[in-house]
Amino acid sequence: MKIVDLHSHTTASDGTYAPAESVRRAKEKGLSALGITDHDTVAGIKEAIAAGIECGIEIVPGIEISTIANGKEIHVLGYYVDTEDEVFLQELKSLRNVRNRRNEMIIENLQKLGIDISLEEITKRKKMEEGNIGRPHIAEVLIEKGVVSSLQEAFQFYLGKEGKAYANPPRISPEEAIDLVIRAGGVPVLAHPGLYQDNSLVERLIGYGLAGIEANHTDHTPEDVAYFTELGEKHQLIITAGSDFHGERNGSIFHGDLGTCTVDYEVVQRLKERAR
Repeated sequence: MKIVDLHSHTTASDGTYAPAESVRRAKEKGLSALGITDHDTVAGIKEAIAAGIECGIEIVPGIEISTIANGKEIHVLGYYVDTEDEVFLQELKSLRNVRNRRNEMIIENLQKLGIDISLEEITKRKKMEEGNIGRPHIAEVLIEKGVVSSLQEAFQFYLGKEGKAYANPPRISPEEAIDLVIRAGGVPVLAHPGLYQDNSLVERLIGYGLAGIEANHTDHTPEDVAYFTELGEKHQLIITAGSDFHGERNGSIFHGDLGTCTVDYEVVQRLKERAR
């Protein structure tokens, strides 16, 4: 059986593994294909594809777009987007500018809490020219300064949605992200719907034009997996799965390791057909 992990991050965004490293790890984990879905950027895909050819791993080019709905951060995955489309790339640049503003707001909030931290320290963590930085990079610095002892603690007390330094600037809506993915020739899939605790929103986005739903995710409960699998089947969506691998920080894997949540290769074929 050929298995696939359709959700992973690299140093192009807030992962700690370079694209080629992620591909080699996917090979070690027995995967046949790997989705590269960095936040608001496709900068890591070219390197991943080259490494995939060497390792015999098929790369599913993708992206994870951050949006806002009902005051919540909602993520829309896009598979088989045209990574050379200049209009699409310009739109992604605008999204990264919002992400940069969010980093500034979080740093300002941390400073108000009396924590000695600067934006320059975070910016130095950026690994790729066209990539971006995010909350895991801020968490790294908080750990190194001894403010927290782990990534989980950083998010629990400061960076997560209940954290004291959390910030959420205006972003595009998930509907706009769906349109953006479709215009770039891609297939829009809702990432980790169980984390939003808003099933009416999920239903609304299905009605708007989602082509797929990530039913199996590292942070989903067995009840979430069953519910969203059934919902996807009901609406004839492409049902995907992904570990949301971000690499390792301070000895801990963020979300799940590659291969934690997988689907059969047949799902990749369905994504390709839909993209065509």
